[in-house]
Amino acid sequence: MSERIAKYLARAGVCSRREAEKLILQGRITVDGKVIESPALNVEGTEKIRVDGEKVAAPEQTRLWLYHKPTGLVTTHSDTQGRPTVFDHLPAGLPRVISVGRLDLNSEGLLLLTNNGELSRLLELPQNVWSRRYKVRVHGSLDKKKLADLENGAVVDGVQYGAVKVAIESEQGSNAWLSVTLCEGKNREIRKLMKSVGLEVARLIRLSYGPFQLGSLKKGEVKEIPQKVLKEQLGGRFQL
Repeated sequence: MSERIAKYLARAGVCSRREAEKLILQGRITVDGKVIESPALNVEGTEKIRVDGEKVAAPEQTRLWLYHKPTGLVTTHSDTQGRPTVFDHLPAGLPRVISVGRLDLNSEGLLLLTNNGELSRLLELPQNVWSRRYKVRVHGSLDKKKLADLENGAVVDGVQYGAVKVAIESEQGSNAWLSVTLCEGKNREIRKLMKSVGLEVARLIRLSYGPFQLGSLKKGEVKEIPQKVLKEQLGGRFQL
């Protein structure tokens, strides 16, 4: 069966469907030797499809990995500032993968990786209500009422944020460890929300993403989710 070129590229793990559409408009994709200019093209997979001259392999079985991202890496395939990336530091032997969402340069912890851009998109959608849980070290004066009010959502610099649940794990002087749970994961969301209540984030560690846990995974390590577990957790929402 044929499908739109952007969806095919996403399933092949090249990038997300949205990013594929951008590559098409930039004239970086060819099909059977011809540069395509519009995403409104269906392919069957028998064509010779290339991105920046590199042949695109046919989509493989959908796979998902847990990765313990250390600080100091950006979650992008190429960085205009020349900073080291997550994908430059993955263990050898992995196929081409893309991330499910991002963790910023100074954040660490669980990052999901997949070889299927369509799965990445599904897991990122807020309406799927997969919570993300973080352990956050903050500096400043805790206002317990303001922290509790974040569960009702907040507007910061004109941006609306959904409900965020915050629990205080420990306090020592002006430092504290918090447990923060949210479902949206907008750009630098926790840092911006903490700043709005007078707190500075000193360390941010993602512990879980939906049912998937960081557990004892060491920094820089990757662990694949077994197909049986992946099927169970997706609950029929995605055709593997």
